[in-house]
Amino acid sequence: MGKDGARGAAGDRHAMAQTPADEPAVQTALHDGWGELVLSRPHRRNALIGPMVVELRAGLADLLAGGARVVLVRGEGGAFCSGLDVDAFAERPAPSWQASFADDWAGFHRDLYRCPAVIIGALERFAINAGGSLALACDLLVAGEGAYLMVGEAAVGMHAPMNIAWLRLKTGEAVAAQLLLAAGRVPAPDLRRLSLVHKVVADSAVVTEARDLAARLAGYPGQGLASIKAAMRRPATAGEGVFDAVKQAGH
Repeated sequence: MGKDGARGAAGDRHAMAQTPADEPAVQTALHDGWGELVLSRPHRRNALIGPMVVELRAGLADLLAGGARVVLVRGEGGAFCSGLDVDAFAERPAPSWQASFADDWAGFHRDLYRCPAVIIGALERFAINAGGSLALACDLLVAGEGAYLMVGEAAVGMHAPMNIAWLRLKTGEAVAAQLLLAAGRVPAPDLRRLSLVHKVVADSAVVTEARDLAARLAGYPGQGLASIKAAMRRPATAGEGVFDAVKQAGH
């Protein structure tokens, strides 16, 4: 497959691979200046399938159109995301969405990169492989003290493109190697020491703390958040040119 998320939710191959037809795979909620983008396949530990990614992209666009300046990404049912749903990917005949999944998934990450809103992640329990790349895409990550992130593709002989992309954007090679090459679980306190997590809190307080942070940032006046984030996203400029680069991003 060559995509992030070699290990999704475990279980019977056919019984629960798909989200029940009457339940959305993604939920959104718009609050005062901020919104929630919720992975909603708790019966599969929020493992990803193609239609879910399409819903994530649409949900993010809807929140931004509704005026959200901060977006909280979280998983329903007390877990963030277990990666790709390998049972759904293994179904034969293959689901029609598989043909466009790689492009849809990369497109969603581009959406997150370009997003003018601050992205906050609520990391409960685990973020594995593709789920790890979604956690790394967040600007600020609130994690439970017992949570972990795992980029395990190397251990099963697979590529990890989205995880590599975000780690190259956010860290140096030494830190990236610890996650990408060792391919093991990295507990939240270690993620905090690596500057990949903003705050570690009690497991039971993750969503509350993340919501409080989102509401606080959404209350900031003006367009400071968006302009600062845009400046942070501009390519690094050597020497004195950095001052002009970040100034231009604020306009």
